[in-house]
Amino acid sequence: MKLRLQLFEFEDLPWFPRVIRAGMMDYLRFMISALRTYQPIVPLLQAALQRTGQTQLLELCAGAGGGTAGVLRQLRAAGIPNARVRLTDLYPQPAAWQQLQAATPGLEAELQPVDATAVPSALAGFRVVFSAFHHFPPAAAEALLADAVRQQTGIGVFEGAGKHWLELVLAVTVLPVAQLLITPFIRPFSLSRLFFTYVIPLIPLFTIWDGCVSILRMYPPEQLLQLARRADPAGAFVWQAGKVQHRWGPQVTYLIGTPVGTAG
Repeated sequence: MKLRLQLFEFEDLPWFPRVIRAGMMDYLRFMISALRTYQPIVPLLQAALQRTGQTQLLELCAGAGGGTAGVLRQLRAAGIPNARVRLTDLYPQPAAWQQLQAATPGLEAELQPVDATAVPSALAGFRVVFSAFHHFPPAAAEALLADAVRQQTGIGVFEGAGKHWLELVLAVTVLPVAQLLITPFIRPFSLSRLFFTYVIPLIPLFTIWDGCVSILRMYPPEQLLQLARRADPAGAFVWQAGKVQHRWGPQVTYLIGTPVGTAG
C-alpha cells in the first residue's frame, strides 16, 4: 500500500485526556513487548551502532516504551554488552518508565518534555524512533531527520507494520478483541484503565481509530528515503530503508542513517 493519508490521531491532540492516552500507550507497549515486534531490526541496529561506535540509544517519542526493553536485551546479547537506552517524549510517562527501569538494567528516562525535531545537544546517543514516525507530517518528519544530521548523530526510524490492507482489517477485528482480553494483565495495574476499557470503552474505541490511521499515515520505504534526502541535501549521511519480516509473518518498515565516514 503506497497510499498515505495525513489524517489525525487522537493521541496527538493537546487536549486529549492524559488518562486515555496513557491507557492506549500501555496497551501498545504490552502488545509490542509480548509479540517482540522489533526483534527483526536488532541486527540492523547493531550494525549501525558498530559503524558509529556508539552504545547509547536515545529513544525519541518513546510513549510507554513498548519494545524498548526487549531490543536492549537483544543488543546486549548480540555483542554490545554495554548498550544503554534513554527514553524521551514530548509527553513523558514516568509511571510506565519507572516500571521498565526497575526491570531493565541500562534503561534511563528523561522526565522533561523533549521535542524530537529539536533535541537538546546534551541528550547524546544514536537516535531511535519506534512506532511513532508516522505521527509527523512531511515537514516535521524532515525536521526530525535534519536535526539528527545537524548534530551528526545516527538515527533509526522503525514502524511495526509493513503498511498492508490486511493490517487494517486486523486493527478493526482481531486486535480489539485481544485488547479486551489482555487489559487486566497489563502492569502497572490501573483502575482507570479498566474503567475506560470495560465500563466506558473509550480506550478501545480510540485505539481502533488511531491504529487504522497509524497504518494510513505510515511512510513506505521510498518515501522515507525521499524525506531523508531532503533533510540531508549535502549527503552527510548514508541512508538505507526497507522492510524486514518477523519469522512468524509481520513486517517492520525502517529507515537508518549514519554519518558518512563512520567506522566500519
